[in-house]
Amino acid sequence: MSAKTVIELDHTENELRVTLSRMRQAYTRQPAPTDKERIDRLNRLHNAVVDYKDRLIAAADADFNGRSGAETLMLELMPVLEGIRYNRKNLRKWMKQSRRHTPLMLLGAQTKVHYQPLGVVGIVVPWNFPIFLGLSPLVGAFAAGNRAMIKASEFAPRTGDVLKEMLAETFSEDEVAVVTGGVEVATEFTRLPFDHLVFTGSTQVGRIVMHAAADNLTPVTLELGGKSPAIIHDSFPIEEAAKRIAFGKGLNAGQVCVSPDYILVPRGKVDAFADAFIKAFTKHYPSLADNADYTSIITDRQHDRLLDTVRDAEEKGATVMRVNPADERFDHTRKLPMHVIKDVSDDMRVMREEIFGPLLPLVPYDTLDEAIAYVNGRDRPLALYYFDWDRGRAERILRETHSGGVCINEVMTHTIVDDMPFGGVGPSGMGHYHGKEGFLNFSKAKGVVRKGRLDGNALIGAPWGNRYFNLFVTFQLRRFRKI
Repeated sequence: MSAKTVIELDHTENELRVTLSRMRQAYTRQPAPTDKERIDRLNRLHNAVVDYKDRLIAAADADFNGRSGAETLMLELMPVLEGIRYNRKNLRKWMKQSRRHTPLMLLGAQTKVHYQPLGVVGIVVPWNFPIFLGLSPLVGAFAAGNRAMIKASEFAPRTGDVLKEMLAETFSEDEVAVVTGGVEVATEFTRLPFDHLVFTGSTQVGRIVMHAAADNLTPVTLELGGKSPAIIHDSFPIEEAAKRIAFGKGLNAGQVCVSPDYILVPRGKVDAFADAFIKAFTKHYPSLADNADYTSIITDRQHDRLLDTVRDAEEKGATVMRVNPADERFDHTRKLPMHVIKDVSDDMRVMREEIFGPLLPLVPYDTLDEAIAYVNGRDRPLALYYFDWDRGRAERILRETHSGGVCINEVMTHTIVDDMPFGGVGPSGMGHYHGKEGFLNFSKAKGVVRKGRLDGNALIGAPWGNRYFNLFVTFQLRRFRKI
């Protein structure tokens, strides 16, 4: 590393720490924003997103070198606005102190939980949804009364610049700050002593972020990924499953942390599913190369990684079906056709690493027990999808598998339900946000005991063995006798 680079990094770190210090001072001056102040911030964010809608859509399109405006509107902007609406509606109810049960030993006291802002929340934004995954945590942070620093993705720089301009125009510099720059800036950002840090990205980088946060004992919310499976029961119509999965897998060209990563298909129906999936996908995207509805791969590096993954599978014996309805060439674009991959094995990269693109491995199975064991034998995924009209078997899937979230007879849409928590488990993440869980995630739930004029401890205190102490112990032991 050159001396110039070291100086630049030192300068960046100093600027970041100055920004954080300024926000901390502002929080200290106003540690408990009222409901009206929090709602005002949410209202301003709502209006800013509406005003900047077209610019944000254009910026995302430019960053991807071809991204559907409808997808940006449907998957990024509308969920943010819906989240703001939901938080604004419920905020006053969430802020109320909650009464709790008081044990007999505290006779005469009251117990409650007080929800307090943490302070300054750091948000690291990924490239695949550079608007929603920056602003959705911000909504939760605002609802809980916090301030926030946002590190925009270096792989979506135009979107980051528009977000920076939008938020700077809408909020004071001690309410929200957007930081842009490369991986060095991101590294320094995660080392800051935030009161909470939200990171969305790969499991590999998530481990690094968690390690950096540990040096400051900063609590983290990690939204990672992994290989989210779909299981199709033998009784479910294979064409219907293929149609529903094709809709989800096509969104953002599969560059979604909860995109179906591989499909567990009844052994005798693998070919039927492949044919039905290709037919459904082709209906959505009859052409690809110059089709504005079909999103490009974000960078050359990601494009090459996906092609290498396909080559690795083919070299190890997989059968690859390239879905290219118009028989186009892709020399001038980063568009990548959907690839349906059969005859896969565990030694293939496509079955070992998160795909994050338009590749879809099909894994045959014979019994539901076998399918459940297959899922449970791997890292716990961010999402799991199960197709079956039978409610009893669906409940069994919920009981016997672990995942961050589940859709039954559907894919991916659980992420846009604001009245449910969103988050991973184990290698797919930790912590939750969205809705009330987001409010709680970005709040300190502080237990409070308030004692009145009556002091019961004065009656039962030492010297032990006094009359009131003996009566108290005798009564309690009767309550706690063996069941």
